Amino acid sequence: MSKALFDHFDAVSTKQWKQKIQFDLKGADYNETLIWQSPDGIAVKPFYNSDDLQGTPSIPNSAGPWHIGQRFFVDSVPVARKLAASALERGAQALVFDYQKSFDPHELLQGLPLEGVSVHFGNGIAKLDFLKELTVPTVTGSQHRLYFDPLARLASYGNWWKDKASDLAMWKQLVSSTQAWGMDLQHYANAGANRVQELAYALSQLNEYLELLGDSETSGLPFIQIDLQLAIGSNYFFEIAKLRAYRVLFDLLCRDRGYEVDVRILAQPGSRNKTLFDYNVNMLRTTTECMSAVLGGADVVCNQAYDAIYHKDNEFGSRIARNQLLVLKHESYFDWVENPADGSYYIESLTAQLTEKALNLFKEIETKGGYLQNLKKGTLQRKIKESANKEQELFDEGSLPLIGTNIFQNPDDRMKAELELYPFVKTDVRKTIVRPIIAKRLAEQLEKQRLDEEN
Repeated sequence: MSKALFDHFDAVSTKQWKQKIQFDLKGADYNETLIWQSPDGIAVKPFYNSDDLQGTPSIPNSAGPWHIGQRFFVDSVPVARKLAASALERGAQALVFDYQKSFDPHELLQGLPLEGVSVHFGNGIAKLDFLKELTVPTVTGSQHRLYFDPLARLASYGNWWKDKASDLAMWKQLVSSTQAWGMDLQHYANAGANRVQELAYALSQLNEYLELLGDSETSGLPFIQIDLQLAIGSNYFFEIAKLRAYRVLFDLLCRDRGYEVDVRILAQPGSRNKTLFDYNVNMLRTTTECMSAVLGGADVVCNQAYDAIYHKDNEFGSRIARNQLLVLKHESYFDWVENPADGSYYIESLTAQLTEKALNLFKEIETKGGYLQNLKKGTLQRKIKESANKEQELFDEGSLPLIGTNIFQNPDDRMKAELELYPFVKTDVRKTIVRPIIAKRLAEQLEKQRLDEEN
């Protein structure tokens, strides 16, 4: 379509649009009728145009094509290697290994076709020699990412691995030698934090690390790479904007310290909205969440199996989860356009608002002592709990629907005999130095009631 065609039409200002809408409302209040307030405190308007892009922040360039990732738990090395080999043969392009004990990474990766494959190791244990091994690629052309995050450990479990001094000294030694580190930020969303809280708490966590590392001149590191593990929720456009806001905020804070930074994002669907009953709906939820991750600029997307909350890992669930991503990439052409959200008035506006609100909350946290101080006082935990409770109230009253669970239930569903895993929050009575941030699904209480009522 030629530009000359548009010259025949006059531009329509925001004021003119509002006047037309107000006329069509026939006296109803514009703000009350058409403006929606999100849980993040963002006013969502009925229309957006170029005026909404005024003053929006520039988004740092995201990486190139996104990769399909798959997670594995390393208990038995031969079993994990076999599963990883099968996944690579069937379309996986990134491997994510979680663990709770040390193992031989060379044995794990031996014989795997890893050229061009990124290998990610989760936030498992604190053993320096072992962690150093994980950072060294075993095959030319592969890339290793290590998520060693003592602050995430403290926030999620309530304790350090050993103690503050030892854990952070180990972190600093690893970063000084690799110029990279990974942060696991999934616990915020999975515990019920809103997006502004997610972003602000993650930024405060980053600032705690940068305080330890010092500025670029002090550390002698002109460049750093930061890998983020993020949980994706169900609000399609807000989650796209959230990932973009992460890049803006992390780039802003690192550059303020003199660092050139490359932010890499590994995203996967969160657990907050997943359900036990009518579990096949989880496939629909994870599909839209993976779409948000791709459009938001994630470098690696891992999917969650539809039955992950109550079944042990199984071939069928893993295959379906991987195939959802393969369909997005190869049949829906979600890898054809780089940064596809650029220029969307709505998404750009959401990104700017999330960025601004998160930055203000971050500054408030810092004036009150920073991340660790607020964690020790229980301030962050209390704020997340307040946000989670508000969301829970909406779910309980049906204003926040989960299909097949709090609305449109299938009364014939029977799940008690299907449980291979305990799908609810587990109580582990132990002494902690801070109150842990605990993930909890919205549907848990209702699901317990339905299980108790099964014949």
